[in-house]
Amino acid sequence: MNSNRVRIKFCGMTRVDDALAAAELGVDAIGLVLTRRSKRFPGMDNARAIRRALPPFVTAVALFWNDDPAFIVEAIAAIRPDLLQFHGSEEAPDCVRYGLPYVKAVGMSGAAGDVSALIAAHPQAAGILFDGNAPGEQGGAGVAFDWSHVPEDRTRPVLLAGGLTPANVGSAIRTVRPYAVDVASGIESAPGIKDRDKMQRFVAAIRSSE
Repeated sequence: MNSNRVRIKFCGMTRVDDALAAAELGVDAIGLVLTRRSKRFPGMDNARAIRRALPPFVTAVALFWNDDPAFIVEAIAAIRPDLLQFHGSEEAPDCVRYGLPYVKAVGMSGAAGDVSALIAAHPQAAGILFDGNAPGEQGGAGVAFDWSHVPEDRTRPVLLAGGLTPANVGSAIRTVRPYAVDVASGIESAPGIKDRDKMQRFVAAIRSSE
């Protein structure tokens, strides 16, 4: 077993075929953006179809951004995700109340001085995802940040997002040494529409960097 293997999440899935293609490439997780304000919101029926189509051992992640708790409860019941991902200003009690493991995103644009406090505020998070957006703003905009600002604290898995592409993900991995990478716009031809060639090249770039 390669202990240095970087896990891969393809986020913002809106089509069953794209999710299945990701699984065939060996991607570890797919993300469903379940906040209705997102341009990658697939609709609940479509999200349910994507979830049901996933083969065993591919993790389904439901992403939320400052959503109403009642909606989150409804979405979890409908989709039955394995993991939750919170990208807004949610505090720890807002994240743990659903009884599922969660990842908390930290927006790194202009937040370097507050990162340690944000991480400490989520002691029960399964991992911390560092993204290129400003704190509390939606991710998925394809905005990179200075990877040297990722803290050295590795007591929990470090997940890296924000402007990753087939061209730069290898450099990002060598710089940050993350547990996993998370990509949406860097493998798309349009928001929510995945590009098969970019998906393949993204995975190949990661494997060649390990």
